[in-house]
Amino acid sequence: GVIERSREQLLRRTCETVVLGVLHPRTAITLVLQVLSDAGSLLSCCLNAACIGLLDAGLPLSSLFCGVTCAIDPDGAIVLDPTTRQEQEARAVLTFAIDSAERKVLTATTKGSCSVEEMQQCLVAAQRAADTIFQFYRDSVQRRYSK
Repeated sequence: GVIERSREQLLRRTCETVVLGVLHPRTAITLVLQVLSDAGSLLSCCLNAACIGLLDAGLPLSSLFCGVTCAIDPDGAIVLDPTTRQEQEARAVLTFAIDSAERKVLTATTKGSCSVEEMQQCLVAAQRAADTIFQFYRDSVQRRYSK
């Protein structure tokens, strides 16, 4: 469908940003993500799974990236990693792909409407949450390769 195609293009553009493809010319990289269930924050979950998959495959990357989803509820409060119900009730849902090197935004997508100030607040919250996700990446890789 249209939503899945949009999600696919966003994932592709994000991965193409960090994969150092010039080191392997004429090489195709196929990334397959299969959604088994959706409890909310699906796009950020797909971004995180894609990054871990690329990392596990040993592909050369300029930096890691992670996905963080924020929802702005009707009262204006920011909810990180919202559930499906929280996303449906939210005024706006924002998803950011953040790189590990400089905490820059690689891609961003929004659904709904919010003010510029609210978007900035969501970005700051997402950048703080990215630190936790990158620490999880480090811990996961360390556990995998320390055996």
